[in-house]
Amino acid sequence: MRTTIIPAQITTVEDKIAGNLNLAQIILLLIPVIWITVVYVLVPTPFAINLYKIPLALVVLIACLILAIRIRGKIVLSWLVVLLQYNLRPRYYVFNKNDTYLREMYMPEIEKRKFQLFNFSFARRQQEKKQIKIAANKFDLKDLVLLKDFLYNPDYSLSLKPDSKGGLYVTLQQIKR
Repeated sequence: MRTTIIPAQITTVEDKIAGNLNLAQIILLLIPVIWITVVYVLVPTPFAINLYKIPLALVVLIACLILAIRIRGKIVLSWLVVLLQYNLRPRYYVFNKNDTYLREMYMPEIEKRKFQLFNFSFARRQQEKKQIKIAANKFDLKDLVLLKDFLYNPDYSLSLKPDSKGGLYVTLQQIKR
């Protein structure tokens, strides 16, 4: 009775199309056939075998045969692709600090100018950069003492509720007795 071993991970198994050849190998072996046909038909003195057509055909044939050889379960072409990707990758990574965290923001200010042309009025917009700085509120000691007395007053209730977008709702309610 014939038994077949089914691998645990099917995605790593290559499909064999003809004998022990997969699709990539068959395509690599068809490229020289197409190339030899193009050279035979299109190169000067078409449909004739000349001495300069033979090296053109042999170079492509030998290159495709070498690329179709299987080494350790992979074809040489896939090994070359891996090596080229490794060698062509960037060697230096530069950290880009172009984020808006703790940066000054420049917001465009739109200025409207009106002019008339044949009794029609058009609005012309001009953009200018304007620097927006948010100043921190400064409180005196007297204001903080009044705030402390107000917060500890039993006649009022203070509640803080976070918003889903990171905001904070502050509510003061007077307690009715």
